[in-house]
Amino acid sequence: MRLTIILLLSVLSASGYADRIKDLTEISGVRSNQLVGYGLVVGLNGTGDSTNQAPFTVQSFKNMLLGFGVDVASNMNPQLKNVAAVALHAELPPFAKPGQNIDVTISSLGNAKSLRGGVLLMAPLKGADGRVYAVAQGNLVVSGFGAEGADGSKITVNVPTVGSIPGGATVEQAVANPFAQAPTLTFNLHRYDFTTAMRMTDIINQTFGPHTAVTLDGGSVQVTPPQDSSQRVVFIATLENLNVTPGRAPARVIINSRTGTIVIGQDVRVSPAAVSHGNLTVSISENPTVSQPGPMSGGQTVVVPKSNVQVTEENKRMFLFKSGTSLDDIVRAVNRVGVAPGDLMAILEALKAAGALQAEIKVI
Repeated sequence: MRLTIILLLSVLSASGYADRIKDLTEISGVRSNQLVGYGLVVGLNGTGDSTNQAPFTVQSFKNMLLGFGVDVASNMNPQLKNVAAVALHAELPPFAKPGQNIDVTISSLGNAKSLRGGVLLMAPLKGADGRVYAVAQGNLVVSGFGAEGADGSKITVNVPTVGSIPGGATVEQAVANPFAQAPTLTFNLHRYDFTTAMRMTDIINQTFGPHTAVTLDGGSVQVTPPQDSSQRVVFIATLENLNVTPGRAPARVIINSRTGTIVIGQDVRVSPAAVSHGNLTVSISENPTVSQPGPMSGGQTVVVPKSNVQVTEENKRMFLFKSGTSLDDIVRAVNRVGVAPGDLMAILEALKAAGALQAEIKVI
């Protein structure tokens, strides 16, 4: 079986392939924010939390009624089969304004069997600073369902205790970001590379004039935009569509130990080295025989063990890697010898240990 080795897409950069700045970077501080909340889902068809195993559901239910002027005695323990306590989480995108809607995901906190058919009552969504940024409410969309028989047998499809409300949360306040007021904006590369950062700075300065962009390090480029907000939007829109040729990825070999997939980067090189590969197979079979004594000898019939041991060694030739061997040469060599993925991993590790492989080996 021939071994397939994947060539990293970094080969495209060598042929003049370019990416837009918006695909390579993100503006520092302009990001989404995580929101989390707590609430009650009502209207369930007897699939809610068990009162004995989820007492916080009862407590939340009493607090909700108290807010509406209904005081439930402390010694009363309502059986809430149609109510479930849930956790909410959502992502507040950058530049989200009050009145806009965002999606929210609801997950059961207690032992509810299903949230299917439930309705989330008004629940606040808070940020890491404890402030309320959105309020959620609405009918749940649950893709999973389950059925249970009287004898305890049951079937479940997907996850019935997690649902969502598309556009179910309304933004109440915006999150401040440095885009409108900051004197400078910093573009952070998704993958740090000094060559890419330098090329990005050069193309920005060529387009907008000298000293518009300054390279801070291998992962950040600082840009001075116009101070007028409308001009700043036009400036960023033009800047993020500029094409930059990224620097070539570092020489690296990625090995997936679960699937045996091996990815070798374009710049991986091998110093002079000789490799011999072969398999040694030892087969042992047992063929016991019966030993029958002669007539009138007074002997006993016994079973005599008999082992058959065979050793098979594949006739594999040694192959030589010359100085500066490229990826194409490696692929041809291992396919010619017939190396399996597991054996190739051992060969690469041996070359690395011998100092003949100029690349980083990473196992995932």
